[in-house]
Amino acid sequence: MSNQLDQLKQFTVVVADTGDFASMKEFAPRDATTNPSLILKAAAMPAYAPLLDEAIKAAGPTATLPQVIDRLLVVFGLEILKIVPGRVSSEVDARLSFDTAATVAKAHEIISLYEKAGISRNRVLIKIASTWEGIKAAESLEKEGIHCNLTLLFSFAQAVACAEAGITLISPFVGRILDWHKKTSGKEFVGAADPGVISVTQIYTYYKKFGYKTEVMGASFRNTGEIVELAGCDLLTIAPPLLAELKASTAALVRKLDPAASASADLKKVTFNEAAFRFALNEDAMATEKTAEGIRLFSADIVKLEQLIAQKRG
Repeated sequence: MSNQLDQLKQFTVVVADTGDFASMKEFAPRDATTNPSLILKAAAMPAYAPLLDEAIKAAGPTATLPQVIDRLLVVFGLEILKIVPGRVSSEVDARLSFDTAATVAKAHEIISLYEKAGISRNRVLIKIASTWEGIKAAESLEKEGIHCNLTLLFSFAQAVACAEAGITLISPFVGRILDWHKKTSGKEFVGAADPGVISVTQIYTYYKKFGYKTEVMGASFRNTGEIVELAGCDLLTIAPPLLAELKASTAALVRKLDPAASASADLKKVTFNEAAFRFALNEDAMATEKTAEGIRLFSADIVKLEQLIAQKRG
């Protein structure tokens, strides 16, 4: 029997959740996602030091630190696109998560760098936090043909707002949802009872029931059990250690999420304006806390990346 990774690829697009090129070559994903934490980790490795040097040189001596980071994101993205046949996700500075206009401007800068390097915008997803401001920025960008990946997504309200805004793709964070519930309840959750799995299953079913084009990409996995339960999801972005576990297992993997089954689900359509969105998010303690925490962590890693660049520039 084929391994679980190959079985999964039959009905789910596998995406590499890493900034490490060797891992991408090993597991042959269609797409790859990066974030500030992954880029920071890679940029600090001796093997990738030349890419950091290249970004600093390309940006020029008068470039600001944010401009150098944009270059670095794109330098990594260009290398990734030599490996994967599909798309790369490049993330907007998390410190702009509550500024719609600044997020749009930053996305334009990133896309411009890719296009100047000869890469079509169809091969790039701009990653933006799933705040109300981020969703509105992505809605505007999508109308220009700039495709977006809404990240740090923890709630049904965020998912619905993204679908209503015509976003290309969302990344619900399965593992971080699990983390919160384990910490607050003191309980263990496995398989279909995993709160992160339940959340993504609900979102996927709702999207397929009502014909939304927005793709669902489960992210932030803690174990292969979560991945097995979400087999059939549009995409799953998986870190190299879990990709290796899937590749090493020949256990049968059955499709769990299916558009045909979703069509008959007993669901009502809902919609959120800004006030309703903010209230729904506020009512969801897990989503409120994890979205805020994620923005803080990504922002902190951007600062560390700026410090690394400043040291290199001397």
